[in-house]
Amino acid sequence: MASRAASVRKGTPRSLAAYRRKRDLARSGEPAGGAPKGARTPRFVIQKHDATRLHYDFRLEADGVLKSWAVPKGLPTRAGERTLAIEVEDHPLDYGGFEGTIPAGNYGAGTVMLWDRGVYALEGGDFARAYRQGKVHVALEGEKARGEWTLVRMRRRPGEAKTGWLLIRHRARGSRA
Repeated sequence: MASRAASVRKGTPRSLAAYRRKRDLARSGEPAGGAPKGARTPRFVIQKHDATRLHYDFRLEADGVLKSWAVPKGLPTRAGERTLAIEVEDHPLDYGGFEGTIPAGNYGAGTVMLWDRGVYALEGGDFARAYRQGKVHVALEGEKARGEWTLVRMRRRPGEAKTGWLLIRHRARGSRA
């Protein structure tokens, strides 16, 4: 597992277009997104989002944005356990520190709470390539989440608006569990 993701690079304003289009940032209080900082160990964040349905937003820093998935049941905790993760629009990097209540009438209305954060290492070191191939394997080093998970893209069925992924928990390397 590489200690740094080699492909963390600056995002383009276009990569956040869907995020900005869905929101009235002046009303919601959510971050607009500034210029990304220089390359370093990429971060992850998990936010508990009590919106229409309670879920967890799993976000990985890559290419100058937070690649994001809504995980209805939260991260799987036992080796071999898998859960659905629905890909949502990219978010700006500064969204990783956002907590608050998005007012009713706004996209994503409800309470957003920071549940966990930390850094991650990407197997293979090239996020863009792993994402294109539909298999993103990460080792998280967070306050709560520690260990390895893989996101595996599922085939989109006709009529589905968003892409589903499986989020799979792995056993610790060297462990018999």
